[in-house]
Amino acid sequence: MNTVAVSLITVNLNNKIGLEATINSVLNQSYKNYEFILIDGGSQDGSAELIEHVSDKLTYWVSEKDNGIYHAMNKGIQQAKGTYCLFLNSGDWLVNNAVLATVFSTSPTADMLIGRCRISENGESVFITKPSADLTLKSFIGNTLPHQATFIKTALFNRFGLYEEKYKINADFAFWIRAIVLGNCSIAALDVLISDYNLDGISSSIHENPDIHKEIPLILKEHFPERVLDDYRSWLAEKQDQSSVYFDWIKSKKYRYSVIKLVYKLSRRFTRAVRYVTVKKGDSIPAVE
Repeated sequence: MNTVAVSLITVNLNNKIGLEATINSVLNQSYKNYEFILIDGGSQDGSAELIEHVSDKLTYWVSEKDNGIYHAMNKGIQQAKGTYCLFLNSGDWLVNNAVLATVFSTSPTADMLIGRCRISENGESVFITKPSADLTLKSFIGNTLPHQATFIKTALFNRFGLYEEKYKINADFAFWIRAIVLGNCSIAALDVLISDYNLDGISSSIHENPDIHKEIPLILKEHFPERVLDDYRSWLAEKQDQSSVYFDWIKSKKYRYSVIKLVYKLSRRFTRAVRYVTVKKGDSIPAVE
């Protein structure tokens, strides 16, 4: 019997194609003890019509103008009745139909369940995150958690507050600081691939903002004394070779992957060309798969 209720919250704005992939991944789950909450920001690309088409399968939905992604996520939280919330925004999807069944097969109790997340672009895998339960302030230097693979107890939003909408880019970082670093909430790291985080989706759009790094010092100053900030600056200086934070690091991985993929494709073409020439000469060699 499924005993843990899950609130799946999807935020969308003019991303009909990505939204459809997200919806399908949720509706195909074998685990059925979930509610599906969909917050649309008043899309004009046909997303609203898609939502209406599946409205009978949604616990709650709305399509109206909002004040940004965190405002939309907060609207979803306020409707959530499940034990855990998972934010699966449009363009991101659960990797298979057994994800929820696998995660909740043992009836977990930790405040946060952090699984693995596959980061992709244009249908190609770029990197897969590896979760850790040992998180400190230093863990968040140049890093964050993939909310697409992090199940958060709904009660934590009552305890630590909703996402602070004054932060337009890093409100999730501020929440991690309050709940994990200061609140010492319990964490379980799951060796389970949860979701595909699509760099073409809505979740990644806020990280394209050139002001992405400006909010971090403000958040830290709000919660820590100056001597702690000095430590943070020192740690950050040690990572000068990673001058850009989380998403720039991902892009470097993507570049390496692209080079490897190109070399692989060229080698395949070369092998096929050699095979073609050899066959023309009358030789017999095994086919290249």
